[in-house]
Amino acid sequence: MMDVDDGALLRLVGEGDRRAFDVLYARHAPWLVLRLRRRCRDPELARELLQETFLTVWRAAAGYRGDGAVVGWLWAVAARRLIDARRRALARPQSVGAPDETVLAWSPSAEEEALVGAYDADLQRALRRLSPELRAVLQATVLDGLTVREAAVLLGVPEGTVKTRAMRARRELREALS
Repeated sequence: MMDVDDGALLRLVGEGDRRAFDVLYARHAPWLVLRLRRRCRDPELARELLQETFLTVWRAAAGYRGDGAVVGWLWAVAARRLIDARRRALARPQSVGAPDETVLAWSPSAEEEALVGAYDADLQRALRRLSPELRAVLQATVLDGLTVREAAVLLGVPEGTVKTRAMRARRELREALS
């Protein structure tokens, strides 16, 4: 089963083949967790997102249409799980310190920490204010250097949506910085 291509494995997973799922997981989990870890500082959260991703794959494999590489589809599923996790975190901010303090916890990702010296504070604040969808498009197209088409596959949205979100993100950044 190790020599079966990803598309065939995914079709088998869609039919409920547990062995095919195990092979797909073994083949893609290592790089997927590393990529999640690049965007998420918390290693435990990255592992949880990996599990959520493959749970979604198990449930949705039958609906995969084969429009592109399986790796792009897997990353699109994982990226959506990451965006959902960030939305949940924003909806439930946690306080830090004594119970009477109102300081909200915010933990930058590993990439944000690495880039901390590359951007000024105003740009950092403006980037944090962007919605997760707009930040994901900037991440894919600017930091990861993907084309619009590659970003669309990665994020699981049409190319026109990537272009629109990139335009909105640039406009919001310009407004925040002016």
